[in-house]
Amino acid sequence: MFTSTFIFEAKPYDDEFHRLNDEIAARARAIPGFLGEESWTNDDSGLHSEGYYWDSREALQHLIGMDTHREAKRLHERWIGAYRIVIGEVIGTYGQPGLGLEHVPAGGDAA
Repeated sequence: MFTSTFIFEAKPYDDEFHRLNDEIAARARAIPGFLGEESWTNDDSGLHSEGYYWDSREALQHLIGMDTHREAKRLHERWIGAYRIVIGEVIGTYGQPGLGLEHVPAGGDAA
């Protein structure tokens, strides 16, 4: 299993941000190998985190190669400040499976 986590300082969003974000999220959820996602906001620091889980690196590469994803990356300075992306291979999970995950595919195993 692989994870891609995007941590960033949020700026004000506009309609174009929401259009791109909604399309990327919907298309990501339709990629074979998508396992679920989670998001967190730290109100004290203003940081936001979006994490996606994938069954393979190839599935993650579909998101990275998406045309709307490339467009959002090109325009990112309009909507986000400092950011960090973490790509990781998960070697194990413990505790409650699926805790905090959203949009887990039907019939799929929670990450």
